[in-house]
Amino acid sequence: MPAILRKFKADVFVSCDGFCSLSTRVPQCLVVHDLAFLHFPAFIRKSHFLFYKRYTPKFLMKAKSVVTVSEFSKRDILSQYKMDADKITVIYSAAKEIFRPLNNEEKPEVKNKYTDGKEYFIYAGAIHPRKNLTHLLKAFSVFKKRQQSGLKLVLAGRLAWKYETFTQNLQSYKYRDDVILTGYLEEEELVKIIGAAYAMIYPSLWEGFGVPVLEAMSCDVPVITSLHSSMQEIAKDAALYVDANNYEDIADKMMLLYKNENLRNEMIIKGRRITQQYNWNKTAELLWQSIVKAVE
Repeated sequence: MPAILRKFKADVFVSCDGFCSLSTRVPQCLVVHDLAFLHFPAFIRKSHFLFYKRYTPKFLMKAKSVVTVSEFSKRDILSQYKMDADKITVIYSAAKEIFRPLNNEEKPEVKNKYTDGKEYFIYAGAIHPRKNLTHLLKAFSVFKKRQQSGLKLVLAGRLAWKYETFTQNLQSYKYRDDVILTGYLEEEELVKIIGAAYAMIYPSLWEGFGVPVLEAMSCDVPVITSLHSSMQEIAKDAALYVDANNYEDIADKMMLLYKNENLRNEMIIKGRRITQQYNWNKTAELLWQSIVKAVE
């Protein structure tokens, strides 16, 4: 990396994946989304964990400016590593403008394509242990037992890491016929499948930001998400919150939302207000300021 920076006579190096060069003299702006590797080391390869553990503090010290995506992540970084709080700038992410509500003609088409016309809860994201999908399946079982309905569960996302246990459990899952795995979806299709959902369930154990929550709200889809990490900071009063380690709690909130149409409509309205607070143009401007800060 130092040779490449010299070749292009770079004024600054911007790293959006948490890595930077330890030997270059070029100023660097480092983006660190979260420190999930410290809190859930079993969820990544051991070699990756050892790399992150050894080098993340070095990267943070080397960088001239550091950006993270929530106040929660900033507090976590400061609690784990000794560094100046003024060096870290919080810059929120956002949902892309492509995420928008579907019209009354689009929704039935999507439901017919994926769930035989039935309503469904959706999870959007990677199939990964940190996303807590085993507890989501348990919660869905409780929901189906309590409420005799044809409502389905759609899991939209790629198989990422340590997903084997989850997929094996799914094979013998009692309500397997009511669970749809879509695999990776192109963005335009993701907008449709989120936009036609009854609600999003996002019970992740740890998130620096949690973009899918805002994507759902941008589509006028209410959200149930976890109390943990940054979710309450981002979604504020526009989501229902659960203890992600308690599948009964997840099931209770699914039932509450399913039975209370007024609550669902209130959450959709609140979600519209929340999404207006996040904008990629604002994010870009703030990131540019942090890049300039690194040089200065």
